[in-house]
Amino acid sequence: MQHEQLADTVAALQPRALSELAELVRFRSVADFQQFPRSESQAAAAWVAGALEAEGFQDVAVLDTPDGTQSVYGYLPGPEGAPTVLLYAHYDVQPPLDEAAWTTPPFELTERDGRWFGRGAADCKGGIVMHLTALRALKEHGGVPVGVKFIAEGSEEMGTGGLQRYAEAHPELLAADAVVIGDSGNFRVGVPTVTSTLRGMTMLSVQVDTLEGNLHSGQFGGAAPDALGALIRTLDSLRAPDGSTTVDGLDAGAEWEGIAYGEENFRADAKVLDGVELIGSGGVAGRIWSKPAVTVLGIDCPPVVGATPSVQASARALVSLRVPPGVDAAEATKLLTAHLRAHTPWGARVRIEQAGEGQPFSADLSSPAYAAMAAAMEAAYPGEEMQAAGQGGSIPLCNTLGALYPRAEILLIGLSEPEAQIHAVDESVSPEELRRLSLAEALFLRGYADSRG
Repeated sequence: MQHEQLADTVAALQPRALSELAELVRFRSVADFQQFPRSESQAAAAWVAGALEAEGFQDVAVLDTPDGTQSVYGYLPGPEGAPTVLLYAHYDVQPPLDEAAWTTPPFELTERDGRWFGRGAADCKGGIVMHLTALRALKEHGGVPVGVKFIAEGSEEMGTGGLQRYAEAHPELLAADAVVIGDSGNFRVGVPTVTSTLRGMTMLSVQVDTLEGNLHSGQFGGAAPDALGALIRTLDSLRAPDGSTTVDGLDAGAEWEGIAYGEENFRADAKVLDGVELIGSGGVAGRIWSKPAVTVLGIDCPPVVGATPSVQASARALVSLRVPPGVDAAEATKLLTAHLRAHTPWGARVRIEQAGEGQPFSADLSSPAYAAMAAAMEAAYPGEEMQAAGQGGSIPLCNTLGALYPRAEILLIGLSEPEAQIHAVDESVSPEELRRLSLAEALFLRGYADSRG
């Protein structure tokens, strides 16, 4: 089979791919059912199940996972003796943040300036469409040469671990020789990339209490302990003067030894305002891929509009810590918890609850699957070689799969390059990247089958 023929077929499938992506993006499938209706996520799961059934998958099932969400599974048998490849993506998405700040509605896929905008377009509904397109192209050229298991998660963005716990309880379900996680992305548009490491994460809710109730700041301020002030001091203890993360007892992490990330490129990708300094020390790649990073995700306190002259009795924050490869996330959670308690001033009472946790991940780039992916990416991106990069985000399922299936080769690819602005306003996907990565995945499945033959 000529690569050119497969490439032509993938290109011909792109209108259908974009049409289906538009259908998926319409579902407001945020797995936070306090903000968005559960029915939206259920409808998205039903859409994925219907797509798998239409492609001839067997045993298609909508799985009720322990966190109260749904994942979708299907199995497509391959030729006798062929290896099995698990294809993963997730259909749940981040909340749209301020919908009014979007240039076009977040749940309507809209073309603009050569890209398609919509929540989940790149992260990770586009990954579902990428997988489907690759399989459809192969079916038009002799069939899919491997057995395929397909799993679409429904709560990855919430970090609540439903699919991980389901897989642990049903270890035979996702067993495969290789796993393609379609939830990362290229270093930048046009640079084919596999993600070789992921930072882990832990999230803690921190509440500080100092008084039985709010007090008049004129009558009591200056002696009454301010819970919001105490919380601010506690959170400030998590950073050195240069902005580096400082958690007592936590390893500072290593420099990144792979592909470099120039500061000017990063400033442009991150849209850092003129005159504002980057935080941390060392190379940018190390700061975002191989070192710990703390972020205050939110604070519960009175908004400026409507605030009264009061000493606050209670304040709460949600704190995220990205955990570098080589560090156990559970140990990092213990260290972060102890640090927060030790640095809460004035004897204030502090309550800490864990809101999520996931282990970091490192891939074996010397495995046969990576050789097949390198060849596939070089064919899909003429003139380019596959690059290996880290990713600061977390995909907790990777470590679950690695523990359950230690012989499986796990590869991470996807559509979330810097211009995609995942998790932010105006998330988008490059249709050209969708085309090239769909082709790369189809070529990989063909090459991997040949290497195992």
